[in-house]
Amino acid sequence: MQPTDESLDAALAAPERAPAHSTRLGGRELGAQIQSWKVERAYNTDLPEAMRAVSGSASAQLEMLLGGAGGEHAPRLYSAWADRATGDVVRPGQSVVHSAGIADRTLPTFRGTVRSRSAASGSDSVTIQALDGAERLRGPASLPRPYQGFYYGRPVATATWCVDELLRQGGIHTCPPPRAPLADDRDLAPFTVLYASLHGGFNATYGQPEVLPVSSSYRWIRDGAPFEMALMPEQAGLRASWMPRSRFVLPGKVFQVECWVNTALAKDSVIEMKAVFDRSGGAAGYISGKFDISTGTVQIFSGTVDGGSWYFSWGFPKLAALRGGWHLGFTVDTRGTGATVLPTVQPRLTAPDGSYHVGGTGTFTEAAGAHPHSELQQIDLVTDMAVECLQVTDRAWTDTASYPRAEWEQKDQWRKGAELDEAALPLYDIPKVSGSQWDAITEIARASMSTAEFDEQGVFHWRGPSRFNKVPAAPDTTVTTVRDISSLTVSEEIDACRNHCEQPYQDWAGIGLAHGTVQTDTRIREIKPGVPEEVSYAIADDESDIGPLTIVDDTSASIATHRVRFGSAATGGTAVKGRVTVSSRREGPAYIVRFTNTGTTSVWTVTKDGKPSVQIDPLKRSADPAQRVWARWSPTSQQYYGKQQYLAPASEWVQSANTAYTLAQTMLDAGRYPVPVLGEVEVLHDPRLQLGDVVRVVDTAGARLDTLAWVVGIRTTYTAGSAPQQTLTLRGTGYNGVPADEGLVPDAPLDPAYGRLRTYQMVTAQYAQLADLTAEQITYRTLVETLGGVA
Repeated sequence: MQPTDESLDAALAAPERAPAHSTRLGGRELGAQIQSWKVERAYNTDLPEAMRAVSGSASAQLEMLLGGAGGEHAPRLYSAWADRATGDVVRPGQSVVHSAGIADRTLPTFRGTVRSRSAASGSDSVTIQALDGAERLRGPASLPRPYQGFYYGRPVATATWCVDELLRQGGIHTCPPPRAPLADDRDLAPFTVLYASLHGGFNATYGQPEVLPVSSSYRWIRDGAPFEMALMPEQAGLRASWMPRSRFVLPGKVFQVECWVNTALAKDSVIEMKAVFDRSGGAAGYISGKFDISTGTVQIFSGTVDGGSWYFSWGFPKLAALRGGWHLGFTVDTRGTGATVLPTVQPRLTAPDGSYHVGGTGTFTEAAGAHPHSELQQIDLVTDMAVECLQVTDRAWTDTASYPRAEWEQKDQWRKGAELDEAALPLYDIPKVSGSQWDAITEIARASMSTAEFDEQGVFHWRGPSRFNKVPAAPDTTVTTVRDISSLTVSEEIDACRNHCEQPYQDWAGIGLAHGTVQTDTRIREIKPGVPEEVSYAIADDESDIGPLTIVDDTSASIATHRVRFGSAATGGTAVKGRVTVSSRREGPAYIVRFTNTGTTSVWTVTKDGKPSVQIDPLKRSADPAQRVWARWSPTSQQYYGKQQYLAPASEWVQSANTAYTLAQTMLDAGRYPVPVLGEVEVLHDPRLQLGDVVRVVDTAGARLDTLAWVVGIRTTYTAGSAPQQTLTLRGTGYNGVPADEGLVPDAPLDPAYGRLRTYQMVTAQYAQLADLTAEQITYRTLVETLGGVA
């Protein structure tokens, strides 16, 4: 139910009602010109009608007739060929905000955009159709498909994570978005090299998982998450790592590493974020920030992996004293002209109370903290506490001393526009998606028995399969035939009974990693200074996403197949490390590599013996998972209704037996007995009602019922001069008990007389003469059904 105030509640309870509405198009109030309007919402799914509350997507539609103004007819003002000064207010894509209520008190009813307009010449009406937030999700759906899930045999994401990612693509966010998702032409502006929301998965919007922890060592939580969902360790020291989508180079970069944590949800006291850099000869360096909430200490280390290091330390008393949602991060400045660089580092923190804390800059002076030419290899996270929204930004604010607080906190850069449910449907491999983002979300909703909808304020809601499992204790509102209901039809159908439910699933046991055909570049490429060059390579549809090429040198202990060598000359020359940033991305069948030379002279993609050095190593699963089925059934229901099967469509979104068991049980709980549907329930207009609300229906005039029901469809219509009419489709929250059939002896499905009727020989044996038969004056039916006589 939408929240209201005392005045609106009193108006709804009054004997007479004065309807009110407001309609804004393009931000302009045109409510007085609206001749009629209709808003319709309903869950849409391929399940039987009476099970429809269980899953599906709901996209609200608004249709209205707009009249003219100022003596001008509507078609002249608002048709497709009208003057732009008046016509643009209802053009396709224009914003629409509609509210309705009583006695000048209105509640949000619809928020979306114009989909179509139609002007009938000779009339004073223009028909406008609008769609809610689903229209924002009409872009092409695409999901990252890393190989690490089936490589490690551990879930890499969940269906919830995929929904969150599809929403983000449409500009609908649940936590701070990537700071700089797009690269500029010259690679000079900020650029997000890693963004992992941790909203139900380790999969990353930008970058890829590298090391996945075992499933028993963590869980996904919503209660207490800084924004929407967080990774919660089950014990201290949980470790995960990611490879970036861009291997930027040192020296010469200013970058930032950050995340959000809830320090009140901790198994111990430390969280550490570490950037690891690949050096010549197989060595690696690192820069890490360690935040200790027990002492309020922040330490930033710089050094060599398995070697020496140095660190700076800062004290923030509030970090130790105040528990809650903290924004933690640090910036690193590695600009310099020498062969090595001593970084300058600085921590940044925002506390739960909104206070902002910045440590002084520290520049390393010890040789142990120096970094030679190298490239970013991976990002490690070690955490004792709930963490969300990990990201790394290349070319961050270059003047760290003047870094604005508003920029650090991304103030006014985003608004939270969605609410998720618990993480569900663990995924070892991300299914391929097609169509629009809304199409993909609808597919996931059907496969996972979830619901997807935009509410009246434009906020997206994702509710998992457990939403309708429990019978609510109390209704949100009550409607009665005495006051509210003018029409009510209650129906019950055998098709709503599903007492044998089967859920197919994919069995990923034994599936591992396989290599595709290695692709070697056909030519040596010159990479000029400051001029990014992109090269596209083909990748098969069944091959997973792969990260940027490993940059190798002549002294590397092992030469990776997925690699590139840069030479100082076209004939081979000496190997060049730490001068070329290599990025990658996938666009459909293309794997696109971007080379950016940060040096002052050209380099070439060449091996030391003068051959093209770019080699692409595609990766894919070693085999297709086996298809299996999990079934749940109810013998008691089958006793009364017979076996009524529901076989869920096979889906790539169900990848474990546990998930299949849960979904099959959910289907059985919904369809064990046919739940009544209350259709075409015409009630007094109540602007508070929303999809999924629980309504108590009291009928004292007809069916004599008093039951709770979920709202699964709402249609509200209004014509000027009359009161709004609201029609509800309701699904009972439960069934009317187990059938008793008291005093009934149901007939068997087979006529008991079949096969037991007397034959002609039996009749003639008993009645030798016709007179013998007619003397008894029996009917033909009695004659053939009454057994006896001589065989």
